[in-house]
Amino acid sequence: MKAMIGFYIALFFLYLFGPLAVMSVTAFNTPSYPQAIPFEGFTLDWFVKLWNHRAMMEGLKNSIIIGLGVVAVSVPVGLAAAIIMNQIYHRARSTFYLVTVSPVLTPGVIIGISTVIFWKDMMGMTDVTKAWFYKGIILAILGQSSFVAAYALLIIMARLQRFDRAQEEAALDLGASHPQVFWHILLPFLKPAMISAGVIAFLSSFENYNTTTFAILADKTLVTVLAGEVRQGTTPALSALAVIIIGLSLLGAIIYEVMKRREEAQAERSKENAKIAERSDLGEAGPAGLK
Repeated sequence: MKAMIGFYIALFFLYLFGPLAVMSVTAFNTPSYPQAIPFEGFTLDWFVKLWNHRAMMEGLKNSIIIGLGVVAVSVPVGLAAAIIMNQIYHRARSTFYLVTVSPVLTPGVIIGISTVIFWKDMMGMTDVTKAWFYKGIILAILGQSSFVAAYALLIIMARLQRFDRAQEEAALDLGASHPQVFWHILLPFLKPAMISAGVIAFLSSFENYNTTTFAILADKTLVTVLAGEVRQGTTPALSALAVIIIGLSLLGAIIYEVMKRREEAQAERSKENAKIAERSDLGEAGPAGLK
């Protein structure tokens, strides 16, 4: 049984990381077609060609801009929806939840097409407003945010359910206003969930294809450029791009883990210091109480 479990785990990791390992090797191999075996020679030319690929770099820039825009829109909307969900009547929560989460269940093709049609025809905008809103990047941000905000809602809502409302009531009893309670009590408590929601929103936007294909209009993102390049035939430059994305993902994961461990160590030190201070206070109060 142990041998079977070990074989299954090895097969699982081979299936999971095997293609990534092969693609990483092809990024440093000299042939013009992605090839891992035989390894004819080490080269970095494919990274240089990737850097000089104008459409790829333009798509990468647009993907980053759209991702940051989606984060700026979806996280505040998800935060507001989570707060409303936590405060409305229990009977209305199911209906509100259905309305806010329904975009996740809607196909991305429909969201992309409806976004373009809505902002083009249904709003009756003038030429001036069209110049500001009817752009591929703006439409992609609006289309993606319509369902990415639901992800942010679910992440923040999971954190908000563990919030102790007695802290708000105590702050209000001590004279704090509602904005002060929000900025100094609720928002710091929700900060980890908001950061997680921002990361999920950016990654969901960065890799989105269905909605972006219709909402981006004449502009391009990295995903749409990659789709066009793959149709024409793949090159090791795409493998070089995959290596860069994998490296950035690993670097981000390492940085997050280091920061998390530092926070946990700092919290443990704070608890130990609090225990030491409590013991010292008890030691000083002991003789005084006896006197």
